[in-house]
Amino acid sequence: MHAMLNIAVRAARAAGNIIVRGYENRADLMTEAKGENDFVTRIDKEAEQAIIHKIKQSYPEHSFVGEEGGIVEGDDNYKWVIDPLDGTTNFIKGIPHFAVSIALMHKGKLDQAVVFDPLRGELFTASKGAGAQLNGYRVRCSKTRDLNGTVLATAFPFKRKDNLGQYLNSFNQIFEQCGDIRRSGSAALDMAYVAAGRYDGFWEKGLKPWDMAAGMLLIQEAGGLVTDFDGGHEPMKSGNVVCGGAKVVQSIVKSLKAG
Repeated sequence: MHAMLNIAVRAARAAGNIIVRGYENRADLMTEAKGENDFVTRIDKEAEQAIIHKIKQSYPEHSFVGEEGGIVEGDDNYKWVIDPLDGTTNFIKGIPHFAVSIALMHKGKLDQAVVFDPLRGELFTASKGAGAQLNGYRVRCSKTRDLNGTVLATAFPFKRKDNLGQYLNSFNQIFEQCGDIRRSGSAALDMAYVAAGRYDGFWEKGLKPWDMAAGMLLIQEAGGLVTDFDGGHEPMKSGNVVCGGAKVVQSIVKSLKAG
């Protein structure tokens, strides 16, 4: 395992321990609203600080950007992009589906990735050029050649419900072509599941870099394709992502453009 990936795994496990303890004692979460239908808890903040602290012990010169405000200036050649608890609403409600997401960008390119489900003990990892793994075993994206019979994942625009009409037009077109669609509440896990071949594809609008960075590298290293809604290759700039096997992505993008 790459040295930097090993440190990221340790950081993810440290955050996971905090999350599991918090999940067992949710009466003391101290939930705050960051925006409409967007929440943060004491556990999100503690997990993010634990990740930064663990990584900084080995790489004190690196820079960090975290969802909960954990911006640490440093060497921008090495930037860690962190979502300490992706799926906070699930966590608050006691729905056992959320994850820690950590990615390292080296000179602006994704280099290392970890998505860790602390309840199931599932550790998805990837290093640039070395493939993607689940608990140490190689994983690959689905090789489905069209949408027929596929199981896809998505998310509704819950932060921007004024976009719902346009979204539903595209949703209807895709749903008519595929087998079924899931909506789980964690983009990081959705993308990790695509990398592992559990989902054939995924799309979502309005994500932040920390939502998708680790998942993007996992999918790319698992032989998949990651684009924006127009088929471009910089979804972290637009916040709109489509991912899966190449043929599935092409079909989803075509439907999104038509919608």
